[in-house]
Amino acid sequence: MAEYVYRPVISVALGLFRALDLKLDVRGRENIPATGGAVVLINHISYLDFALAGVPFWRERKRMVRFMAKKPTFESKVTGPLMRGMHHIPVDRAAGAGSLKVAIEALRAGELVGVFPEATIHPHYCLAPFKSGAARMAREADVPVIPLVIWGSQRIMTKGQPRNLRKARHTPVSLTVGAPIPPAELADPAAGTALLFDAMSKLLDEDQHRYPPPAPGEPDWWQPAHLGGSAPPRPQDAASTRPDDPAPAASTAHPLPDQASPERASPVQVAAKQVPAEQAPAGAESTAAAPTEQTTPPAA
Repeated sequence: MAEYVYRPVISVALGLFRALDLKLDVRGRENIPATGGAVVLINHISYLDFALAGVPFWRERKRMVRFMAKKPTFESKVTGPLMRGMHHIPVDRAAGAGSLKVAIEALRAGELVGVFPEATIHPHYCLAPFKSGAARMAREADVPVIPLVIWGSQRIMTKGQPRNLRKARHTPVSLTVGAPIPPAELADPAAGTALLFDAMSKLLDEDQHRYPPPAPGEPDWWQPAHLGGSAPPRPQDAASTRPDDPAPAASTAHPLPDQASPERASPVQVAAKQVPAEQAPAGAESTAAAPTEQTTPPAA
């Protein structure tokens, strides 16, 4: 497959990161396969996640990730030629099964397919419930899922915050590639998606606690509330804290959605209740030309 568009776009993106002097901390390089298909599962906190997610795979193995993205991105006069030229996968709300079929065919052909299972950016910057498409795709194509956690990119360009690239200079960004999860562990879509959520939660929690906290007097809007920042609380935190209750203490674990119940279930049991088996994957929206909100329709 000729890559007349993707390679130049990668060069432009890497040039932008160098110009901003971003401090990219890439971990888990040993988990990047040299060949073969895989679903790359990515958390979503900024408009740059699309470009950042491909960095570890390109730097380590010169591999390109084909992202699933909503169909209007491919129809835009600005982003459309880029998305089609990079052979990303459109997701059509009216024909989601077709998008899923294309993704599975790409995986079987040895491609890396990128999926943002949360479908959009959430202002608490923590994981939201996953859609089950990634587990279904991996099982159907018989390929592993590779978790990838990004942290720090919300400080550069994200939803609901002013864009100031000058202030974004020198920002640390963590990119952690987790161990591949084999398709045999994803046979059941709900339980498999819960397993993926748990794996991503652990990686994200490690990155969040390793990341430099805001210095005294610096803005902390990007820091999650459960870690002492001023980002909005996660829904489960807001529901479990009454106005007269003290603020929740920072936790060393990354709680899962719906974990406010007094009877604590295991992370996998809790997450399984959050994931409808019939939902399909959400894709990533291109940010090469005009960043917009990531909201991908179900693929099936």
